[in-house]
Amino acid sequence: MTTLSLLTSLSTAWSISCLGSICLNRMPEGPELHLASLYVNTTCTGVVFTGPVTKSEVSKNLHVPFTCEAYRISATSRGKEVKLTLTPMKSDDSKNKVKPGQADQPMEIVFRFGMSGSFRFTTEDELPKHSHLRFHSKEKPCRVLSFVDARRFGSWQPNGTWQPDRGPCVMFEYESFREKIVSHLSNRAFDRPICEALLNQKYFNGIGNYLRAEILFRLSIPPFVPARAVLEGLKSEDAFENKKVVKNEITDTKTSDGSKEEQVKGEPGDLLRLCHTVPLEVVNLGGKGYDPQKADYSDFRAWLRCYFVDGMQSIQDHNGRTMWFKGDPGPMTPTAPKAKKRVKKEDDHDYTEKKKAVRSRSVSTPKKKNAIKRETVTKTPKKEEDGPSKETASKRKRGVNAPQQEKRETARRKKNSSSEPTTGPQRRSERETRQNSTPK
Repeated sequence: MTTLSLLTSLSTAWSISCLGSICLNRMPEGPELHLASLYVNTTCTGVVFTGPVTKSEVSKNLHVPFTCEAYRISATSRGKEVKLTLTPMKSDDSKNKVKPGQADQPMEIVFRFGMSGSFRFTTEDELPKHSHLRFHSKEKPCRVLSFVDARRFGSWQPNGTWQPDRGPCVMFEYESFREKIVSHLSNRAFDRPICEALLNQKYFNGIGNYLRAEILFRLSIPPFVPARAVLEGLKSEDAFENKKVVKNEITDTKTSDGSKEEQVKGEPGDLLRLCHTVPLEVVNLGGKGYDPQKADYSDFRAWLRCYFVDGMQSIQDHNGRTMWFKGDPGPMTPTAPKAKKRVKKEDDHDYTEKKKAVRSRSVSTPKKKNAIKRETVTKTPKKEEDGPSKETASKRKRGVNAPQQEKRETARRKKNSSSEPTTGPQRRSERETRQNSTPK
């Protein structure tokens, strides 16, 4: 290898590392899962798969009970979920019956990508290191469609359905998404800051950390203002009549440095519309926005205006997620940065009402205990009105518990005085009584 080629390869590796590092700090969101479904449909078109679906030994996810001599794979997405459909191929020969143990009906598998999930289609020799679910092709040499998840926060559900507690997809169910938000503004979920409400998948299915930063930045909305105050006044129907233009048409505008910047045509100021159009901008970047094989994120990095951009500010929200913004954060800003905690494996960082309820119950209990402890510590003994006597002062010198010791000594003296008879006739009569009562 020549010196020039060595320098070129090192430079390329460094560039990919720097550009890829920004994506290691973000979870796959709605656009990435839709691009993953497009990737599966594109690479697996015309490919016949065979045999059982295999799972890695280290994965704790469910085994997929599907075996078939010949089947095809297709994919679709909804918000932060991807569904693979395995469809057995029927033979033209009526004599060829389905063998025992072989699937004759389609199976749907719902995937949630967690923090690092993606699909890869490679040869068996190039199988990715963190391939946890595999679909083998019938061709020679065999190729494998893999669900790759380095951090293992992702999951799959055989014979699964879309999660019922997730709302309509912000990209492809726009009208239903908009109507649900407007009709549920009285819900307590919208008491929270707008940046935290945007991560609630019950209402904003597909929005994640980088999307919320980009959406709020474009509208100049402080992240920590009440969500209801931002959304009140919006209507269930988009006032922008030509919705097809909002969904698909992209224009190029020049920035101050002369570079091109993509913008969606549409009326500014409507947060719900930007929840729909901004994710579609990432989709329109194509595979360059999220290509698991090429790992080229240069277009995506150039598209970002706020998230991980130099000059922007960041702070942890009440859930411990980093919020990127510019300017005043708003009146509901956390008083102190929240310490990072280790995330449980089951947590996919999607905030739904069920997860919030469990989180609030677990957090509220220790707070009460701390409050009781503070009450106990602050209690002090009452001051004496006339000032301490000499005896009391001397006892206080001996220790903090002098008042309690004084009470005990007083009670002991009273007991002794009552139990001990005085001298004289009373003591003699008592002696005589004891002698007479003694058995002879």
